[in-house]
Amino acid sequence: FGGDEFVILQSTPSRRQDSGRLARRLVKALAVPFDVDGHRIDIGASIGIAVAPKDGIDADELIKNADMALYAAKGNGGGEHRFFAAEMEERAQARRALELDLRDALAHDELEVYYQPLVDLQTGRITTCEALLRWQHPERGYISPTEFVPIAEETGLIISIGEWVLQRACQAAATWPTGTKVAVNMSPVQFRDRSLGARVVSALAKSGLSAQHLDLEITERVLLEESDNTLYTMEQLKVLGVCISLDDFGTGYSSLNYLRKYPFHKIKIDRSFISDLGQDSDAPSIVRAVAGLGNSLNMIVVAEGIENEEQLKQVREEGCHEGQGFLFSRAVPADVILEKLLQPPPPKRPGLVAVA
Repeated sequence: FGGDEFVILQSTPSRRQDSGRLARRLVKALAVPFDVDGHRIDIGASIGIAVAPKDGIDADELIKNADMALYAAKGNGGGEHRFFAAEMEERAQARRALELDLRDALAHDELEVYYQPLVDLQTGRITTCEALLRWQHPERGYISPTEFVPIAEETGLIISIGEWVLQRACQAAATWPTGTKVAVNMSPVQFRDRSLGARVVSALAKSGLSAQHLDLEITERVLLEESDNTLYTMEQLKVLGVCISLDDFGTGYSSLNYLRKYPFHKIKIDRSFISDLGQDSDAPSIVRAVAGLGNSLNMIVVAEGIENEEQLKQVREEGCHEGQGFLFSRAVPADVILEKLLQPPPPKRPGLVAVA
C-alpha cells in the first residue's frame, strides 16, 4: 500500500480476538531475522486494526481508521498491534490543528530561541551555549518541544524550523565574546537532508560566525541508520571545521563503534545518570567510565542536568570537563545570555559559583 506499508483484508473473523491473534502471528513472524544474500536483516512490524462496520463501512474510512491505529501502535514503541478507538480520531485532529499552528508560528515569527550555558568545571567560564527552541502560542500558552518537535519531524517541517534555528543561533553567537561556541541540536530528519552541509555553510556565511564556534549536537537516533550519507555528512561538516557532539549518551545503544567511527568532539552524559548521583550506587561508576572513555579518545565530556552542588562536586571528581544544568542557569532569551557572557568570570574556588 506504500513503501513499507501493507493492507490485509481479513474477511471472515468471527470475533475481535481473531484479528488480534492474526496480528500477533504477523508481528512474531516478521521479528525473525531474515537472511538476504548472506546478510542478516532484522525488521519488525506495527499493526493497526479497524473492524467493519463499527469502524467504517467503506474502504477509505476503514483504511483511514486502521492507519490511526497504526500510528498509535508505533507511538508505543512499535512491535505491537492496536485496535482503532474513537479517541484516536480526536487526537489526530488535535495533532493536525497543532501542525497548522506550528506552520503559522514559523511563518509569523512566533518561535523563539533560548540559550542554556555549558560551563567549564575547572574555571567556571561559559564555553558554549546550547540553542533551545521555545514556542509561546498566542492562545494555548507555552507548548513544550516534546509535544511539537515530533510533529515537525513527521511532517518534514523540521527542515525549515531547523534551518531557522541554525541561522538565529549563528547570528546570536556572532555577537558573543570571542571563544564562546553555540550548540544547535540536529534531528535525524535534518541529517537525511542532503543539503544540510549547504545550509550550515549559508548560516555561517550570513552571520559571519566561524565554523569552529558552531557545535552540532546529535543523538544516537541519527546513527541508528548508519547510512553512508550520515557518515558523508559528518565528514563534510568536520572538514568545514564544525564540531559534532553526541547528546544523551547512555540512553540508547551507546555503541562504542559510534565513537570510533564518527568524528565526535564532545560526549554529553544524559541527565538521568547525573540525577542518580547520591541515590544509585552505580551512577558514579557509569559517569567515571564515560569520562575515562572520553578522555582516552580526546573528547570533551559534559555532564547534563546538574542541579545541586553535590552533583557538581561528583562530576568534577569523576573527570567530566563541562557541566550543564539549572545549577548554572536555565535556558534564557538571547539578550539575557549575552548579559551573562559579558559578566566577569566567577572567582576560582573549590566550589564553583553558579552562573545563574
